[in-house]
Amino acid sequence: MGKTANSLCSSTITATGHGDMIHDISYNHFGDRMVTCSSDQNMKIWDLDEETKTWKCTKSWKAHRATIWRVDWAHPEFGQVIAACSFDRTASIWEESVSEGTPGELVHEWCQKGNLVDSRTAIKDIEFAPKHLGLQLATCTSDGMIRIYEAPDVINLTQWVLQDQIETRVSCCCLTWNTSVQRVNNPMIAVGSDDYSDSNGKVFVFEYNDNQREWHQVYIIKDVMEPVNDLKFSPDVGRTYHILAVASSNLHLYKMETGFLDDNGDAGDVHQNSEAPRLNIKKISTLRGHDCNVLRLSWNGLGTILTSSGDDGKVLMWMTNYLGIWKSVNELKVV
Repeated sequence: MGKTANSLCSSTITATGHGDMIHDISYNHFGDRMVTCSSDQNMKIWDLDEETKTWKCTKSWKAHRATIWRVDWAHPEFGQVIAACSFDRTASIWEESVSEGTPGELVHEWCQKGNLVDSRTAIKDIEFAPKHLGLQLATCTSDGMIRIYEAPDVINLTQWVLQDQIETRVSCCCLTWNTSVQRVNNPMIAVGSDDYSDSNGKVFVFEYNDNQREWHQVYIIKDVMEPVNDLKFSPDVGRTYHILAVASSNLHLYKMETGFLDDNGDAGDVHQNSEAPRLNIKKISTLRGHDCNVLRLSWNGLGTILTSSGDDGKVLMWMTNYLGIWKSVNELKVV
């Protein structure tokens, strides 16, 4: 049962019909559709009934041969497209087609368009790039590989080209694209690690260099020492800097600006290019509202509200006040 502290949000309970643990949920751009994935190897599409404000499962199918870890919904500019990744070492791309059935009835079908099989180990996360970069997606794997794919023809999604491979040398479990649309910013990806043995930090930032046409590691956030469960860049609407949220044993917020690396941000033997901009990353806050590990993160479209969920059954909403202090403004407790 769900209950809310104030009117910022409301909750409903939906019986999903999944036969095992649900690992991820992704909403479409408008928030009126979502997709769920589970250890039962199935994906389910849900549509919001605007009159009753309830979710109805409109499609369910077996999408992989093992646990599905993550799903992501592409921008509607590219149609109704979903990507998923699995423990079976593959990632899949699905597209919705609409045809006319009986008179006055539309039939919605989800067809697999792509199957990415380059990984030798489990693919732990998958995410589409911001739309201004085209129809690209990134995956990360438990053997430390980041792979970036692109569909050269958005009309034909059966062909996906492997554009880049980045070796991190640590087990990767989550990634996020920087959603900035400012022309001064190169494409950027942050990756989180769940490797208990690595003591050199758990969050790695990579940036694409246009001149060299390759990705470089430009920063390691070294003060996060516990395994990372999720991380998300906020939309930078109206900002000249970026905010990165990192979910671990606590919730950490970092401010990222173009500048020069300080002593704490030195990336060691990472390749440094004098033409590439430097990142100055500063911790804004550590938010301690959860009683145990923070598992999932999500920003609203303006980057003003951060939502976190944890092993404690809490869903917390965070906002900053006029002094720049982040505080919990709402709590949903599932009991």
